[in-house]
Amino acid sequence: MSLRVKICGITRLQDLHAACDAGADAVGFVFYEKSPRHVSVEAAAGLVRALPPFVQSVGLFVNAGPAFIERVLQAAPLDLLQFHGDETPADCMRFGRPYIKAVRVDGATDLLKYAADFDAARGLLLDAFVPGVPGGTGECFDWNLIPVNLPRPVILSGGLTPDNVAEAIRHVRPWAVDVSSGVEISKGIKDAHKIARFIANAKEAT
Repeated sequence: MSLRVKICGITRLQDLHAACDAGADAVGFVFYEKSPRHVSVEAAAGLVRALPPFVQSVGLFVNAGPAFIERVLQAAPLDLLQFHGDETPADCMRFGRPYIKAVRVDGATDLLKYAADFDAARGLLLDAFVPGVPGGTGECFDWNLIPVNLPRPVILSGGLTPDNVAEAIRHVRPWAVDVSSGVEISKGIKDAHKIARFIANAKEAT
């Protein structure tokens, strides 16, 4: 299996270039105003236009209204939608785009039910459960909570860094890994060296 790597929370052109140059398979743009990694529709459109071929653009939304998502898609033709809120399967499918559903995992999370309910999702992005925060916390969760027979591709997130990503991959064997805060200098500002180390360590672990 060839592991995929997504660098999320891109806000600057230089960070986009750093991710792509280091071999990222996808980059993520956060359309959630409460996030320190939030980007405007106009800024995201410019970043998407700067993407080289074969690097996917992913838009992250949290309980966003359909009209807003349509406006984003008109300005920035994203390859994949990522839903981090309380969206239903119908909410996620209404835009005619492939999507992934984020799940905040703790001991009470029924991942098999999520996989059944969101069976049209291209994958489930598993993140740490922190009350009141939809994602991007930089916290790990117990990887043993992930069922070995989960019938959707797993995108592992939550507290990953260049130092622990190889261990995480060997333990979980995910389809992909997703990182944001683990490769930052400060919130919303990436570190090119950390990005390169993260991607190299992730790819070598497989």
